[in-house]
Amino acid sequence: MQLETYISDLLYRYDCVIVPQFGAFLAQRVSAQVHETTHAFYPPKKKVSFNEQLQQNDGLLANYICEVEKIPYQVAVEKIAKKVKSIKSYLMQGETIALHHIGDLVLNTEGHINFEPTQQVNYLADAFGLAQFTSTDVTRTAHKETVAAIEKSIPLTITPEKRHARPYLKYAAIALIALTVAGFAGSKWYLNTIDQQNQLAQEQANDQLDARVQEATFVIESPLPAATLQVEKPSGNYHIVAGAFRVEANSDKKVKQLRAKGFKARTIGMNRYGLHEVVYASYADRIEALNALRAIKRDQNRDAWLLVKTID
Repeated sequence: MQLETYISDLLYRYDCVIVPQFGAFLAQRVSAQVHETTHAFYPPKKKVSFNEQLQQNDGLLANYICEVEKIPYQVAVEKIAKKVKSIKSYLMQGETIALHHIGDLVLNTEGHINFEPTQQVNYLADAFGLAQFTSTDVTRTAHKETVAAIEKSIPLTITPEKRHARPYLKYAAIALIALTVAGFAGSKWYLNTIDQQNQLAQEQANDQLDARVQEATFVIESPLPAATLQVEKPSGNYHIVAGAFRVEANSDKKVKQLRAKGFKARTIGMNRYGLHEVVYASYADRIEALNALRAIKRDQNRDAWLLVKTID
């Protein structure tokens, strides 16, 4: 039984996944961060840790295994106990247990379990598609000091320009204003006349068209039967996410690729980070969605995940 696969699936939706008689994997939300030295930007994520003290069975993991594998609850509990016994045996022998997409477990000298989480997976669904990037250093201070140095070495002096008034220019300006007003009034009268003529011609054309329409008679001897198309509308609150894209054209291209493979792919809008989300399909039944997710992770995309969201 691939226990780490079930734990990984649950960490996307829950903050605490308890493995009975072993410990609990805790997911804590961490805000986006910027490294002061390397200028690297890290998106928000869920930081995974391990608590060996939480071993009481809360039923979450066992019930999830029941739903996925279609087995009784007691059988799921027994399978978990068998897997835990195997893991503890390997830890006692000094081996490191690598849980895929979760992290590494190792026993320290005091007999306690040390956990090193993986940095390859971000379990925060809202940050899906966001990756780390590094920015160049912004040197605003250096530019400011350079400008200050230039201003000191090249002083600028502004001398007001002196103008002498010329009487004839005043009369020329008055004449120009008068001509402009007269031209504007004349052009306005001409445009109004053109509008009236156009309106009159349009009314005459409409009258002639109405008369011809009233004279015409249309007879359809054998009308075609009405066509009825049944279009299946995607529905359901359980969506298997294939990816999220900053550019909408890329999301449309992804939808075409998935539909060519036979999936009922579509876009379900933008998430809180402005990314266009593309899903393989949407399901109304949670069990059906989980079975489809397992098949897609096995055959198509191991990074696919289940989103529970109501879409209008």
